[in-house]
Amino acid sequence: MTFEHILFSIEDGVARLSLNRPEQLNSFNTLMHEEVRQALKTVRQSSEVRVLLLTAEGRGFCAGQDLGDRNVAPGAAAPDLGDSIERFYNPLIRTLRELPMPVICAVNGVAAGAGANIPLACDLVLAARSASFIQAFCKIGLIPDSAGTWALPRLVGMARAKALTLLGDRLSAEQAVEWGLIYRCVDDADLRDEALKLARHLATQPTYGLALIKRSLHASLDNSFEQQLTLERDLQRLAGRSEDYREGVSAFMAKRTPVFKGC
Repeated sequence: MTFEHILFSIEDGVARLSLNRPEQLNSFNTLMHEEVRQALKTVRQSSEVRVLLLTAEGRGFCAGQDLGDRNVAPGAAAPDLGDSIERFYNPLIRTLRELPMPVICAVNGVAAGAGANIPLACDLVLAARSASFIQAFCKIGLIPDSAGTWALPRLVGMARAKALTLLGDRLSAEQAVEWGLIYRCVDDADLRDEALKLARHLATQPTYGLALIKRSLHASLDNSFEQQLTLERDLQRLAGRSEDYREGVSAFMAKRTPVFKGC
């Protein structure tokens, strides 16, 4: 499978998807959106993939939308940015969030605009120490998209969410960890190795159960206490019928390392 603007491979249960427009700080154009969509479709349909690792090439993770594709010339009609969101960004965010497997994001540099919010749709976000997150939308008269207005208040609280989105200030990777925006900050030279090590570990785990954990945590944001108890009961029933549960108990009783299959 050959792409122009992304790198994509599957090995040992890990799908690796890397944005690859480094000269444009991996900003999205239409073709890159389409290639990412095709790669994620492969991930969803493959029985081999147990974990997705998302990262990018070059000195930046993603500068969001390529504004060259959305330029408004003097006297020209304004573009329908809502159409772009509906066709590209919203489906991308939904897919990353709903994939029935762990999704790891390794942020290797500046993440701005939509590029700052795409990682927030992933499950575990690691960032290079030099990386930063910038809600740059306010600088050009736009609102945060890619679920930024949904994720930020839930992750860092309303006061900090308003500061990030109204001021558009740079948030360092280390501060992002302190604020609870991301999982870990690592030295730049170690980012790829640490992210891949984590992905390979998760690929050996009972990923069917991990998908149910994701589902329950996502639902908890909107469920009442009683609704969440009911959901836990129902999902535990599904987990208890899985081959991974059978293997996990068997391995525990036999004092051996389990061999999970993700089903």
